[in-house]
Amino acid sequence: MQYAHLGRSGLKVSRLALGTMNFGDATDEATSFEIMDAAVEAGINLFDTADVYGGPQSPGMKQGYGLSEEIIGRWLAQGGGRRERIVLATKVYQPMGPGPNDKYLSAYRIRRAAEDSLRRLRTDHIDLYQMHHVDRSAPWEEIWQAMEQLVREGKVTYVGSSNFAGWQLATAQNAAAARAFMGLVSEQSLYNLTARTVELEVIPALRHYGIGLLPWSPLGGGLLGGVLRKARDGRRATPRMREAVERHRPQLEAYEALCAGIGEQPADVALAWLLRNPVLSAVIVGPRTPEQLAAGRRALDVTLSDDTLRTLDEIWPGPGGEAPEAYAW
Repeated sequence: MQYAHLGRSGLKVSRLALGTMNFGDATDEATSFEIMDAAVEAGINLFDTADVYGGPQSPGMKQGYGLSEEIIGRWLAQGGGRRERIVLATKVYQPMGPGPNDKYLSAYRIRRAAEDSLRRLRTDHIDLYQMHHVDRSAPWEEIWQAMEQLVREGKVTYVGSSNFAGWQLATAQNAAAARAFMGLVSEQSLYNLTARTVELEVIPALRHYGIGLLPWSPLGGGLLGGVLRKARDGRRATPRMREAVERHRPQLEAYEALCAGIGEQPADVALAWLLRNPVLSAVIVGPRTPEQLAAGRRALDVTLSDDTLRTLDEIWPGPGGEAPEAYAW
């Protein structure tokens, strides 16, 4: 396994992070345990979850909320040095109940959410506590006060964000600096060959502030995982996936042909393309089975030539570079 610093922090995390959104939903507990055991055996130390994982992520209380954390907690409770071998990351923001304060990022909510996550995870501290989304109604003075208190109490070690815009990252970091607080060390963003908007302003902000990028959905929801070949092999797709395939069919045909031409699997090429970005700390992969986890490790050994990178840019063009040069002189 390869490791990198989590942003500008001294903490080292595996270049592949285990995403656990499927635990308790698409993946049962026994299989989840197998995946976590295999991840640790492979040297993966960054485990990413969220309080809301385990059921449908939509407003209102849904059955299954907190189940992913509970499964991880029961896995950790087996002992054997499991807790000491992983960097445990979870999130706060999404609705976890019907009450007006069961969501978002008030100091009231952050404190209660952290305690609830610690209980479900059966641990005394969260290594990386991430804001799942920006809360435009909560002032940064309030948010950082709550996070600082958790850090002082030893319940949280580092703080991260997810789905922030570039200007929100800058605002958060400037507010943290004014309090002599470290602020954010990581940002989870939607980033893959089919979704490159973050190249405009988010990635430049991350580089400037020393915040590590943790891309989620690196395979575009499966679109970059060899979807055309799987269809030819008789694999059935959801209506949503079939619609996406038809929308991107010319690009997918060119992409899968390119991958075949260089002798690599489409999923490995998609992950390797992300891993070459120096702002990136780790790619979050969300396997549903141990076999899917094992397959993803191959990407660490894939090297993409300059010609291949140019062709990928032609097939999946980005926004034209970084802002403002991408759209202004």
